[in-house]
Amino acid sequence: QVQLVESGGGLVQPGGSLRLSCATSGFTFNYYAISWFRQAPGKEREGVSCISTSDESTDYAGSAKGRFTISRDKAKNTAYLQMDSLKPEDTAVYFCAARAYSGSDDPADYPYWGRGTQVTVSS
Repeated sequence: QVQLVESGGGLVQPGGSLRLSCATSGFTFNYYAISWFRQAPGKEREGVSCISTSDESTDYAGSAKGRFTISRDKAKNTAYLQMDSLKPEDTAVYFCAARAYSGSDDPADYPYWGRGTQVTVSS
């Protein structure tokens, strides 16, 4: 049974940091690209960052570049999203998703999803 479980969300002030975790099970973690998406109220789900399988190359949305860092721990079957210099516009539910071999910007390309974790950036 495939599972992706996000954690680490919460309420943080502007300029603060959060580290999201995505614990996975039920599939061969090393063969799957892991991406983080987010969805704010009334908006479409958008890609934030992706990390590949073999060379662990990374990709970021323009809004995340320079502030967010994606990583993965193959020993723990877990991916992370370190978010620094958070802004109110980062407020959203953050989801992790898994796709075999390569990532994609299109959420429809991902067969496996977590339930999400709420991130709220507010003073």
